[in-house]
Amino acid sequence: MMVGYARVSTRDQNHDLQIDALRSAGCDKIFEEKLSAALRDRPQLQAALNYVRSGDTLTVWRLDRLARSLKQLIETVEMLSERKIGFRSLTEKIDTTSSGGRLIFHVFGALAEFERSIIRERTTAGLAAARARGRVGGRPRALSEADLNIAKALLRDGKFTIAEIADRLNVAPSTLYKHLPRPRSTITLGEPA
Repeated sequence: MMVGYARVSTRDQNHDLQIDALRSAGCDKIFEEKLSAALRDRPQLQAALNYVRSGDTLTVWRLDRLARSLKQLIETVEMLSERKIGFRSLTEKIDTTSSGGRLIFHVFGALAEFERSIIRERTTAGLAAARARGRVGGRPRALSEADLNIAKALLRDGKFTIAEIADRLNVAPSTLYKHLPRPRSTITLGEPA
């Protein structure tokens, strides 16, 4: 029996293309999921894995529908192999029920991992080049120096709680604790927090 697994990453996307391909390939049952592959806990994938039996073949439209990383992909396919369940990817034309299909599976998986590594290297190099030019990335500070001084003054005043000050500055109390980790009694004028 061929069992299909279709996954899209967001609620805005739909499974139609994958479902049509899986049905054309002869899948008797198809499990559909709308979750990122980055999430390990995917209920419909787990349901598909629980459903398949020895001699069945789990089929996906593309390799990236099953797993996000080479390690995750190989672990899943090896687990299927141990249970004597085949794996098939329609787009890459991989079918692990044959020795040639297993070889092709490992080559495609290695190429996908290589591509992700190159992207990571380019990103790291780009960030290093930007830093060398004086540009710093990342999230902007939640509190400006002026806001931080206001927070210190209000704390010294003693009439406001951390929660009230955070509310006035439109930040979370944890942001204030991050910038003002000491108790209010130790904050004095002119002293950095």
